[in-house]
Order: sequence, then structure tokens, then C-alpha cells
Amino acid sequence: MPTVLALGTVAAVGAAPASAASLPCDIYAAAGTSCVAAHSTVRALFAAYDGPLYQVTRSSDGTSTDVYPTSTGGYANAATQTSFCAGTYCDISEIFDQSGHGNNLTIGPAGGNGAADVGANAAALPVLAGGHLVYGVYVTPGTGYRDDSTSDIPTGADPQDAYMVTNGNHVDGGCCFDYGNAETNNDDNGNGHMDAVNFGTECWFSPCTGSGPWVQADLENGLFSGGNGNNPSNDGNSTAFVTALLKNNGTTTYAIKGGNADSGTLTTWYNGALPTTSGYAPMHQEGAIILGTGGDNSNSSVGSFYEGVIASGYPSDATDNLVQANVVSVGYAAPALGTTGITAAGDKGSVCMDNNNAAATNGNKVQMWNCDGNTGAQNWTAATNGTVTIDGGCLDITGAKYTNGTLIEWWTCNGGANQQWKAEGNNELVNPTSGMCLDDPAFNTAEGTQLILYTCNGGTNQQWSLP
Repeated sequence: MPTVLALGTVAAVGAAPASAASLPCDIYAAAGTSCVAAHSTVRALFAAYDGPLYQVTRSSDGTSTDVYPTSTGGYANAATQTSFCAGTYCDISEIFDQSGHGNNLTIGPAGGNGAADVGANAAALPVLAGGHLVYGVYVTPGTGYRDDSTSDIPTGADPQDAYMVTNGNHVDGGCCFDYGNAETNNDDNGNGHMDAVNFGTECWFSPCTGSGPWVQADLENGLFSGGNGNNPSNDGNSTAFVTALLKNNGTTTYAIKGGNADSGTLTTWYNGALPTTSGYAPMHQEGAIILGTGGDNSNSSVGSFYEGVIASGYPSDATDNLVQANVVSVGYAAPALGTTGITAAGDKGSVCMDNNNAAATNGNKVQMWNCDGNTGAQNWTAATNGTVTIDGGCLDITGAKYTNGTLIEWWTCNGGANQQWKAEGNNELVNPTSGMCLDDPAFNTAEGTQLILYTCNGGTNQQWSLP
């Protein structure tokens, strides 16, 4: 029996859409630890919020539009994006701060360790939330957002809490998929000048337990699993959707927590003293906000971002648990098999898997091409029978030859094992018969590069954002 394509995620059992009665920032406010920044392309994080969630910009004419919730305290009206971006490419150009402090995230500038960032492909991360089809932020190397001139973000040794909801499959060991507090000059200003929650597979202070991904603290000059960096008790979080939380009282103590964003409670991976190395106790936070990069704009990582908050203060464990319960109520899930949409490349999110000229011709090459809204060439369907289809045909391994470098082509669907694909962890698209991966050869994202079959190696050139 052919292996059916699976997106590597499961819907939360019994999860109901989030109630607008008390959303995460309402919970923090009731605890006296108010949100000073709240970002999400998925949903409102205040029950009373009815302003814009994010902005998309078209490549075809450079115009932009804002995406709002469908109702006050509700989920994003993704139809706005779909209609506005039809027939062209859109990136996410701004993520609005819902807290009222004006801490909006825009595409990041160059920093001490990275060139200027680019915006995320707006269509690359479809997700179901509360039963609604919406879009997250799909971070690939070079993608990042920042606000260096913020209002009321903790500075110095002020206490801070930050959480984000991310994806346990779209990860790597690059530096650094962060969300939180960073330097205002986009450079490394020394120990303790950052306070950001990090998620990925980079083990800074070895040995680490397992292969990750881990929720860690980016406090600058290190990703801390707990204590002075190394913490064998941090086992990592690899569920499809992950709640990653970091809180820091700024002077003596920090805590790292992680959990399944679809069920259960948070696990406390660490709760104890700040690192004893000079500079971390007390902290020296500067108050900029980053998403998808390190404080010096290190931007070689991948990740997925659905929602995140920075709160002023050091919330109780009970408050953390209430926030997690609200996240679980959203019911984050992958879109159902059979959904049609783009398949963006993991090594460059603005590039798509493309059936050359949308030609329904046996042997037509499947290639890398800038995402341009050409639905005939770039809107693939992950079918329930394990095939990936477009233009009436299938993604095909030429001649059923299971060796490194075999070209990928379009071919009439014929039920062959060389037309079967399965999405695995880390967003790899694997042929079950060979155990080999769909691959962008040598990370060559240039238009016209034909895709190949290659031994799976975990590289971003083997990661694909499926519809």
C-alpha cells in the first residue's frame, strides 16, 4: 500500500476555537504583567482588539494592504490576503503591535552579523487556527523583522516575560530564530544585552540532551538551555506546534518552559539562577524587538512564527498556565491533505517549486523559480493518495532511478512508487521507496535550477513549505 502524504502534524483532539472572553494579553493584564508588545498574523491577542494584524506588499506594483481580524478578538481574515495577492507574490512587510504601544515589526536592517533582511513569503505558511485557514510567518535564512525604537519594552534589569507559538518541524541549527528583547544598534553589545526566547537545534553549550529542537534563552553570546548554559534536563520540544516561553526577573532568576501548543501544560525546563558569567546578573536589556534573527542580525536560521507576546514583569506559573490553556484552545493544525497552494523553498522563502511554463508534458522539468503568483506553474496539491500534483500530472522521479542527482520532472500520474511522497519532520519531502529527499541542488536558488533526488541530510535546501 502506498504511503500517504502526511504533513507531520495532527489536529488537537477536542480543541475548540479560542474564546474572545480572555485572550493571552487579557490574562497577563489581569495578573498585573501587561503586554507591551503583541504580534500575530493568526489572531487577536486581546479580546477587544479589532485593529490590523499584519501588512502584505505585492511585488507586482509595490502596493500594500492590511489584514484585520474577521471580528473583534477574532482570527485573521486571510481572504483579504488571498484576494490582494492573487496572481502575484506578496511578502509580509509589517506585523502590527496589538498592545497599543506602537511596537510594530518591520523588515530588519543590516546588523553586525547579517545583511539587511527580507520579508517572509506571505503564502508560505498556511495553518488552521480555530478552524480558520490563516497564515503564519515562514522564516528562511535572510528573513527577519525588528523594531529598534520601541515604547515601554523592558530595559536594563527590568523583569520580562516572552512567549511565542512556533513549529517543531521547521527548525535548524542556524543562528538565531529568536523573538524578544535585543540591542537597539543591531550589534552584539555584550553579555546580558538580549532577553529573547530561542527555538531551534543549535546546541551552544554542549552536551545537549537529544537532537532538539530546544526552547532556549538567547541572553547574548550564548543560547542557554538553563543555568550557565548547559542543562541536560532540557529534553526539547518536537511536537508539531510548540509554545516556547522565557521569563527573566532581570537580577537573579530566569525560567525556560516549553509545551505542545495543541494539548497539555508547559514543562519547566529550567527555573533558577541567571548565568554567573559577568554581564548576566543583573541584565542589560536595551529594548529593541527582534523576530527571526539574533540581536546582531544573525539571520541564518529557519523557523515558523504564529503569535508572540512580550509582557512587562515576571508572571506567576499560574499565569503561564492560563496563557498555555488559551493557546491550546486555538487548535493549531496543518491544513487538510488535498489543499492547493505554493510549495516554497526552505533555503529561500521567496522561491517556489515550479512546473516549467505550467506545461503538462511528460518530462517537463520541475524547477526553482521566484514565487510569482503563476498558479498553473506553482500551485501544487498534496493529495491524499501520497502524490503531489499540478496541471493534471505528478511530481515524478525520472525513470524511477533512486540515486543521488536523479532529476525531478512532471509526468502523467501512473500510480508508480516514484510518484509517492511523504512529508517528514523538518519539512522534508521524502520518497518512501528510496528514503531519499526532494532537493534543491547545492542550495542553488537561481531560477531554472531543476530539482533532484538526494540523500536526506537535514539541509534547508531539502525543506519545503507544503500547502
